[in-house]
Amino acid sequence: MIEKGNLLVISGPSGAGKGTLCRVLVEKDPAIKLSVSATTRPPRGDERDGLHYHFLTRAVFQRMIEAGDLLEWAEVYSNYYGTPRRLVYDVLEQGRDVILEIDIQGALQVKEKIRSAVLIFIAPPSLGELRRRLTARGTDAPEEIARRLSFTLAEMKLASRYDYIVLNDEVGPAVAKLQSIVRAEKCRPRFFEGYLAQFSSS
Repeated sequence: MIEKGNLLVISGPSGAGKGTLCRVLVEKDPAIKLSVSATTRPPRGDERDGLHYHFLTRAVFQRMIEAGDLLEWAEVYSNYYGTPRRLVYDVLEQGRDVILEIDIQGALQVKEKIRSAVLIFIAPPSLGELRRRLTARGTDAPEEIARRLSFTLAEMKLASRYDYIVLNDEVGPAVAKLQSIVRAEKCRPRFFEGYLAQFSSS
């Protein structure tokens, strides 16, 4: 497949603010498509099927794995998460950018399959601030928060494998950095092949 748009893969520790940054970025640039992942975890709060996630049973998810219908998948916190392949490819072929907000395991899988994918790591200001955010969210028990924080230390060690790191200390400046990345990636030579061809033929 020849990608006509950029595949922006955004991940980072739980509570780093990935979802908020992705939502604001898409609001500012509606041309960017936010991919909806599939998961076997139950909905939280007012989450709706097809909007926040495609909520699937483990049996259905496993059939998708076997059929090769997922661009990436991983088991995180005892639940499956994955990205439907065809939906992403269709949008890229239309020339639109696609955001995948996925975990680190999945991000590295995508990079192996699509070398042009742009990996962006969203980092928290500090471990203490991350703990505060997870607690304020009010969706997880204290033992679950402790488990997520322990995973964070391992996840931060993989940040250097990403193309960019965005420190999310404040939403506004962090989104501005993401917008700069989107603009810069549009200047890659692969988007100018047609333009450059006129010079090679003369």
